[in-house]
Amino acid sequence: MRRKARELAFKVLFEHAVGGVPLEAAWQHATQEVEPEEADQEADVLDREGLLFAQRLVQGYAAQEQTVNEALASTIEGWSFSQMAKTDLAVLRLATYEMLFEPTPYAPLIEVAVKIAKRYGGEDSGRFVNGVLARLLKRIEAGELSAVAKSD
Repeated sequence: MRRKARELAFKVLFEHAVGGVPLEAAWQHATQEVEPEEADQEADVLDREGLLFAQRLVQGYAAQEQTVNEALASTIEGWSFSQMAKTDLAVLRLATYEMLFEPTPYAPLIEVAVKIAKRYGGEDSGRFVNGVLARLLKRIEAGELSAVAKSD
């Protein structure tokens, strides 16, 4: 359920970045946009808890946008945000927020981010996102960036 919630949050951040749509409007659009064939698949339907988690990620990113972007910009080597694929940037922003501000353990968080990047991004998106998040994790572990304690 959390993977689907992260995917919904990704779609909101992507629409916000690409379309310049305010996050609240992107949230409204994304939560109303359920494909009929997806609705038939029980696993693809988010329950209330999943929707609340996705909303917490989106609102948390909005509240910490500057911190997230600064951490990401200082971690990515040789790329500016304008050079990156918007899908990769949306995945990275969401994962960076979660790594810094949510108690989610790093390994499953990074794994899901890579899966979302592979699903929605280009051929090299999974490797790129994995590499950036691995560098971010090293910076957190080295004490260069602070992050909330993780649950087991």
